[in-house]
Amino acid sequence: MANTNFGLLTNEQKTIWSMDFWKQARNYSFINKFLGTDTNSLVQHITELKKTEKGARAVITLVADMEGDGVVGDRTLKGNEEILKSYDQVIRIDQLRNANHNEGRMAEQKSIVTFREQSRDKLAYWLADRIDQMAFLTLSGVAYSYTNKGAARVGSDLNNLEFAADVTAPSSLRKARWDEGTKTLIVNTVANSALVATTDLVAGAVGTGDYPCWEMFVQAKAYMKDNYIRGTVSKEGEELYHCFLTPQAMARLKLDPTYRDNLRYAQQRGTGNELFTGTSVKVDGLMLHEFRHVYNTAGTASKWGGGSIDGCQILMGGAQAMGMADIGNPEWDEMQDDYGNSFGIAVSKILGFKKPQFYTQYSGGTVQDHGLLSIYVAQ
Repeated sequence: MANTNFGLLTNEQKTIWSMDFWKQARNYSFINKFLGTDTNSLVQHITELKKTEKGARAVITLVADMEGDGVVGDRTLKGNEEILKSYDQVIRIDQLRNANHNEGRMAEQKSIVTFREQSRDKLAYWLADRIDQMAFLTLSGVAYSYTNKGAARVGSDLNNLEFAADVTAPSSLRKARWDEGTKTLIVNTVANSALVATTDLVAGAVGTGDYPCWEMFVQAKAYMKDNYIRGTVSKEGEELYHCFLTPQAMARLKLDPTYRDNLRYAQQRGTGNELFTGTSVKVDGLMLHEFRHVYNTAGTASKWGGGSIDGCQILMGGAQAMGMADIGNPEWDEMQDDYGNSFGIAVSKILGFKKPQFYTQYSGGTVQDHGLLSIYVAQ
């Protein structure tokens, strides 16, 4: 097979490489599994700009429940109709780029096609991983200047993204901690403006032994239902809440006897049981997912509970917990340096994230995270 001339790649060929790159990136991405185009999705996927008075923008629309009681009997309905209240939330978008560059023909000693393939694979994994990191930082309300393990990012440009400024801390009635001593889910009603979970008043109160357990999830699910946090609806019509834990937090949960009993008797017998396969688990309307980029304190000296306890911010999400703008196809660009002796490949993607916050009549007429509950635990 003849090598492709690096300098003669046509626009059509660039498009093919770009789409192949994006296909791989989406396959690598964890958050991609939860994207959907409608209001029933955990992460609403916005792929087109909407024309507004302020120009074309990526918008996620939230519609409030009706508050009135209607009319009875033959009382006049005309003129007493209830107006549906909808709120558009803008997802700011920006461009994220990266590139590979080889040293030259002698150092590379590979065909240009091989370099393209290697670059495509590595850049696709990089983009997927950064998308996942930003998605979970957005959901957790942690600034992009921090890693998902709590450490400060060094030399990173992520915090300069336009949508980085829209990251909001968990709202007052959408954050809680598990108290193992009293077996109680304690909801913190104190507002928190900090964007680092380690400074959160709930996280600071986490104590030794406050590990995730099945009773915690039962209480959290009841709290979400009491506060009308709508779950996603499966094809079978079942309302589901998605719960995200770190591998360490999931390991703690698997040690809980009540959880083990539930899983043992609710699931199929044998090696296919989720208790043994490590896959996502569905029990009692809860989908439990283990993922390494769920926010935790493993990478920082600023632990919880007075600085001595490693913690995890478990996320329980329902419908429209987050919006993701994914505008257009990625760009694939190539260049030659040093009279064609060395080569570079760059990719770029326009995207954006937003965790919507919404006025809710069910939480005292306050503005709260729309479809999300953060639970702070030890791990």
